[in-house]
Amino acid sequence: MVILLAIVTAVFFPGIILRIKSMASGRKGPGILQPWKNIWVLLHKGSVISTTTSYIFRLAPVIYLSTILCAILLLPFPGTHPLFGFEGDFVLFAYLLALGKFLFIMGALDTGSSFEGMGANREALYSMLAEPAFFILFGTLALLTGHTSMQQIFESFQFAGNNSFIIGFIAVYLLIQIAMIENSRMPVDDPKTHLELTMIHEVMILDHSGFDLALIHIGTNLKFAMYGLLITNFLLPADGLPLVMNNSGGMAGEGGFTLQLAARAGACLVIQAVFAVLIGLMESFRARKKLARNPQFIVTLSSIALVAFILVLLITFKMIS
Repeated sequence: MVILLAIVTAVFFPGIILRIKSMASGRKGPGILQPWKNIWVLLHKGSVISTTTSYIFRLAPVIYLSTILCAILLLPFPGTHPLFGFEGDFVLFAYLLALGKFLFIMGALDTGSSFEGMGANREALYSMLAEPAFFILFGTLALLTGHTSMQQIFESFQFAGNNSFIIGFIAVYLLIQIAMIENSRMPVDDPKTHLELTMIHEVMILDHSGFDLALIHIGTNLKFAMYGLLITNFLLPADGLPLVMNNSGGMAGEGGFTLQLAARAGACLVIQAVFAVLIGLMESFRARKKLARNPQFIVTLSSIALVAFILVLLITFKMIS
């Protein structure tokens, strides 16, 4: 279910963002499926590979996409179990993405290009600074719920009371900002820029072409869908939708469970669409920060996560001696 929803979301997600940005600037813009039409063209093209590169450059796009797919398999879906889930699985989730990012950076450095090395340096710095915010956030949720598995965390977390609403708002905000940083979007990076001195993600893929470039674009689209699924798990808990009852007032059987699952899948797609619209609006009306200000902005996310952590300590009376 998670993989299917991620694929469906990844197909429409980038197109919705483009359409929102086009409408916000008064243009008609491309169709929703235009990004995947471009990927389809790239899949049928050969790759031009520099003689200065090694096998790392050829391997990087495959590992990048594979690690994202493996990370998605760890995500739960409200009402169902993840394909692979265990205590502390969010640590593996984070470092699967880190492995893909590491190979991606090594592939950029393998070209020997000063511009790609500059972009790889920035990508590594921003990911390193965003990592503490992610771990503080999930450490906070683990402390609050008493669980370290993502499925149990999401099932135990409930929006009941002012404190839970504050923590939930902070969690969703942080995940949105981390998604923007990890996908090199505004305000950290501009996906439409063509000036190598200020590019981050785009300058790292200058030497990639054809099939390899298509794999990178597919991985980036899936990563957006992956963060959208994380947000969905916060906003749509396992028991957040009404159960389907039969005529006698008892619990519905397999058909009722199927209806519940379909309703939650529909709600998930709606949340993903709202997420895409939100990103499109933020990129339309949000200015890109200066490169020197980006580290300060990203570190601020860890400070916000610490606020949630201290709040949970107060709630659970762990700061009271």
